[in-house]
Amino acid sequence: MQTASAKKILGSLIEGCDPQSGEPLPAECVVHRSEVLRAFIAGATAIGQLEARAQRRSQLPDNVGKAWTTDEEARLVAAFKHGDSPSVLAQTLGRTLRAIEARLQKLGLITEAERTTHGGFIGWG
Repeated sequence: MQTASAKKILGSLIEGCDPQSGEPLPAECVVHRSEVLRAFIAGATAIGQLEARAQRRSQLPDNVGKAWTTDEEARLVAAFKHGDSPSVLAQTLGRTLRAIEARLQKLGLITEAERTTHGGFIGWG
């Protein structure tokens, strides 16, 4: 089942309606119980969070989360020593600026003070 379809069904149930006909469900129907309604809302919220995460993930560079290869590190070092900026290297290597600066620092090519990104992962944005 696709998430859009699941969200639509849950939305109908939250509103107290039959998902297929749109007709109001009888007052004695289980969907009107507060604990069931809270479960539907939690499900709809979870689906929304999954969709938002997928949307954010689709906007990240291709190599986010992948291990660095020896070849990538060699390309990074050579390009950095050639004068390419960390932001250019991020685009070229499909990494975030934070990943590029962290790797350059790990390799001893820049110091913490020279970084424009600092600290660990603190969320999206």
